[in-house]
Amino acid sequence: MVLKEYFEKMKGTTKSPPMVSLEEIIWSWIGAFFGIGMVAYLNYSRFEHTDLVMIVGSFGASAVLIYGAIKSPLAQPRNLIGGHIFSAIIGVTCYQYFNQHMWLASAIAVATSIAFMHVTKTLHPPGGATALIAVIGGEKIHALGYLYAIIPVGVGATIMLAIALLVNNISQKRKYPEFWI
Repeated sequence: MVLKEYFEKMKGTTKSPPMVSLEEIIWSWIGAFFGIGMVAYLNYSRFEHTDLVMIVGSFGASAVLIYGAIKSPLAQPRNLIGGHIFSAIIGVTCYQYFNQHMWLASAIAVATSIAFMHVTKTLHPPGGATALIAVIGGEKIHALGYLYAIIPVGVGATIMLAIALLVNNISQKRKYPEFWI
């Protein structure tokens, strides 16, 4: 009986959400295009021949939230900035202390970043990827050390936030953010 109840929970309790409007899809596309575009442009035009980077993979997931799911608590500015920066610091720390055991550094970085984001009310799922990138990233990422939390993570997330504030408030049907703190 216990096993049956366990598997029953996996059926879900609600139906899938309704389709969003074409207008919502277009605004999400525009926001993501300009947000990622700006960060990528800086990366490839200004930082490509330096030891710095400006874009990390977790920004793609942030774009989904801050341009496509703007009402989500996980998409709010506090979560975007705090979740990325805290997770970057945790990821760098885990790499520095546990890089002889990359599996362990990876697991501790992601698990600790999730716990810390919960405690600080900054839960932002892409933050888990930001922590993991700090551990498994290439030489350029590792060479940054704690600067990784500032450039690319802090500055990149701030640029994406600025674009979200501009684009998400053009339409009268959209409002961003829902809260700051």
